[in-house]
Formats: sequence, structure tokens, C-alpha cells
Amino acid sequence: MLERGVDITTDLIYTKETNMGLFDFAKGIGNKLFGNEDEAPEKIKAHIEEDNPGIKDLEITVKDGVATIKGEADSASALEKAILMAGNAMGIEEVRADDVTAPAADYDVQYYEIQKGDSLWKIADKFYGNGSKYTIILEENLQVIKDPDLIFPGQKIRIPAND
Repeated sequence: MLERGVDITTDLIYTKETNMGLFDFAKGIGNKLFGNEDEAPEKIKAHIEEDNPGIKDLEITVKDGVATIKGEADSASALEKAILMAGNAMGIEEVRADDVTAPAADYDVQYYEIQKGDSLWKIADKFYGNGSKYTIILEENLQVIKDPDLIFPGQKIRIPAND
């Protein structure tokens, strides 16, 4: 079940799944970007900047599995992608973005946590009724999904509305 708010810059979570919010992640799974928490901020920042979705003046801090992002996002989707990129890193269980400025979202998007046995085709079939629309999901998650054949259970992705 989804609960909607209005402003990601002040309310933090504008789309929240009742079992796991956008900013909550599974700590023990994900992309292994760092070996210890001391190197986590630098490694996560480099990961986001490698395929920068549109974040300027990016700063990352990590404490006790919580990543905090600061900076200026070009769009709401850029902020969402940066949050997903940080949160899908092994060792991160929550992402906070209190100090990121971003325009309000003017589109509908859902978040999906990949389950065991999922493929982008199956996810597209579930959300759009047509597996061949997996390319829509891939395009919206290019910074989050490096290889469409290497998605993993627990990974969170954006699912744009089916227009």
C-alpha cells in the first residue's frame, strides 16, 4: 500500500511503502562499494558521480549504516536516483536527504523492491501488463541498474507510471 505526501524536500518521504520506505534499505545486500564505514562516504560519492543523475555539490556522510546526502538536485528524479544508488550499496540501511534541494516531482512513480526470481521483463509485465516494456524501467534506472541481467533481491528501483 502506498501513502503519498507532497514535498520531498521537506517531508523526506513522499512515497512510502508501508513495509519499507523509499529511504529504507536492506543493509546486508547490495553492491559492495566499500569495505568499512570509514571509506563509505568517498566510495558512495564516487559511485553516484560516476553516472551522476543530476546532483551538484554532492556530499555524503555515513554513520551506523545511515547515509546522508547533501547537495542540489536538478530534478526530483535525480534526487530519487541518487538515493537509490546510495541505498542499494551493501552496508547501507537508510538514506537521508534532508539537505538536498530539488524541484517537486511533477510525475507519478512507484518504487519496487526486487524479489527472488524477478527479471525486468517480469516486473514490466506486473506493472504494465507487457513484459516488452521492460526498457521503460531500464531507461528510468540506468544509473541504478548497471546490467539488466544482474538485478538482485532487495534492490530498489523506480517504476514510472504507464502513460
